[in-house]
Amino acid sequence: MAGPRTALADPARSVRSLALVCLAATLFAVSGCGGDSTGPTSAGPSEAGPPAVSDPPTDGGEPAAGTPASAVPAAVDPCSLVSRQEAEQLAGTALNEPRKVKATCTYTAPPSGPTAQVEVFVGAGAKKILDVNRNLGHELRELPGVGDEAYAEDRVVYVHKGGQWVSVRLVRLNDPAENRQGLEAVARQVADRL
Repeated sequence: MAGPRTALADPARSVRSLALVCLAATLFAVSGCGGDSTGPTSAGPSEAGPPAVSDPPTDGGEPAAGTPASAVPAAVDPCSLVSRQEAEQLAGTALNEPRKVKATCTYTAPPSGPTAQVEVFVGAGAKKILDVNRNLGHELRELPGVGDEAYAEDRVVYVHKGGQWVSVRLVRLNDPAENRQGLEAVARQVADRL
């Protein structure tokens, strides 16, 4: 008498089923994280961006109750802070048109080209990335004379000016020392545009 098949009788089927369940759970979780797409059309100053290499943390995008309007920086278009031409110069290769999502702007290399990406984060997410990297012991260099304060590490610069934080991250498969001058130049440009 042939009994019902168990998961142990067909390991390949069990693995496929488990993979499908994991995929469905991931898609369900991700779709629930998008928030309400019918909200306000202008991005708040403290909204963080979409996942790129890693997700910048967000504090919900709303100023704290009782915060005076003058203390909340105006919303900034992240793609206006670093142009495509400037991103290409930094990355050392041609890049696609920018992809703007909330308070982020991402330039990626075409699949046929070398690996390269330039990411611009505006708001509290940019500051949170800096804080996390400080706590992890990343080596940060101060950039004197850039904005109200600015810092750099191997592949990221952080700029603070007029209450607004911005980080620009470079993804490139090269010696980080080759990027230092370009990242510092981008930090100055960002500070001038804030």
